[in-house]
Amino acid sequence: MVKKNDDKRRNRFVGLEEAANGVLDPVFRKRGFANRDLFARWAEIAPAPFNEQTLPERLFWPRRETGAEGALLCLRCKPGAALTVTHEADRITQAVNRYFGYYLVSAIKLSTEPFTPRTNAPAPPPPCPPEIRAEVAETVEPVQDEVLREALRRLGENLKSRGH
Repeated sequence: MVKKNDDKRRNRFVGLEEAANGVLDPVFRKRGFANRDLFARWAEIAPAPFNEQTLPERLFWPRRETGAEGALLCLRCKPGAALTVTHEADRITQAVNRYFGYYLVSAIKLSTEPFTPRTNAPAPPPPCPPEIRAEVAETVEPVQDEVLREALRRLGENLKSRGH
């Protein structure tokens, strides 16, 4: 039996983000988040320096309270910044609520889990050996356009140095 979702996905390419949604969304829902915006945009949402010193971990929603607004946001933070985060909790909650445009967070709680900073930047590639650099430069020398020649040189160096 074929499900409706399977019909939609036939004969088309699916982007990495769309494929990851099906896997990641249940994980975020389990942690109290409706979507990944708070995680993905934390560096933009939280005021400095808390965007580098803290990470959102979980949202705790009040149970069975009608009309209850705001969730408890659990944050992981760097060990030396816990006191500052506690004192500036109102500033962080206001920034989160301002970003989303409604009263999402009512209070902040610090997590006992260790803080592991995000690394968005990929590791730099290893340096290209001089013999490969010379070989690639000789190969792309006939290209007239400087921008294209430079792009081809970088591409050639990256591809050739991977084999080393």
